[in-house]
Formats: sequence, C-alpha cells, structure tokens
Amino acid sequence: METKNYSIMEMDIVYKPIRKKKSVSSIDTSAKAYDILKPFYNKNTIACQEELIVLYLNQANYPVGVYKVGKGGITGTVADIRLIMATALKALATGLIISHNHPSGALSPSGADRSLTNKLKDACKLMDIVLLDHLILTPHEGYYSFADCGAL
Repeated sequence: METKNYSIMEMDIVYKPIRKKKSVSSIDTSAKAYDILKPFYNKNTIACQEELIVLYLNQANYPVGVYKVGKGGITGTVADIRLIMATALKALATGLIISHNHPSGALSPSGADRSLTNKLKDACKLMDIVLLDHLILTPHEGYYSFADCGAL
C-alpha cells in the first residue's frame, strides 16, 4: 500500500481591533441600531433592491463592525447564516443585529423573514451570541423591529 504525504498549512488566528475614538454609544434601542444601519444602505437602490446588512456588537453592545451579507433582487436576497456566524466569530462579537430592506415599503415581515430570524437565533444560541434584533427598513423613514414587537 502506497503512503501519500499531504501538506497542510497551519493556521494562525490573529485579532487586531481598530482602536478609534468612541463615536457611537452603546446600542440599547432599535432606534439607535436603525440610525447606525440606515447610512450603510445605498440610497439610490434601497427602493429597488434588497440588501442584508449585519451589525456586530461586543459585550457592552458597542459596534465592532458592519458586514454587507448579500444583495438580491426586488423581492429577496441571500442570507447565508454560515457567513453571518463566521463573521461574528472572527470579530469576537457577542451580539448582533441583522437588517434588511423591503423595497416595496411594506414594514410587516414575511414568512421568509420570520424563518431567517428563527434559524439565526438558533445558530446564535449555539455559539453563545445574542441575536438582539432584526430590523426591516424601507426606502422611506421608518422600520420594523422584531425585538420591539416581541417577535424575537
């Protein structure tokens, strides 16, 4: 029997947070989360194309980063839970807030929105990460908060 030699690279894990002045306070309301997330949506396409954006938080609920997970079409976008969780783990986040827009302007969550929230909540629980909220933004002012409506 022939023996094969495999070369596998060893991985190093490095964490280098960017130390900046605290320009954002702790996120303790859906309104603060909305104010932080809204500028990350493209104002030129928010009315025609769905996007999914995640806000990652540390133990004190200060933002550690934002990740644009997906950009889709008029009625949906890809929400890969593995990418969301991999980014949370890499950022050492202990909490996260997901958000997406409804180009139609409808604030009520769809069945797919509720399903995503439940799946992500389960994945977060497994990793001791808290899903703090899921916000639905519209092209107009206003948003829907799963947490505020007791849907988390």
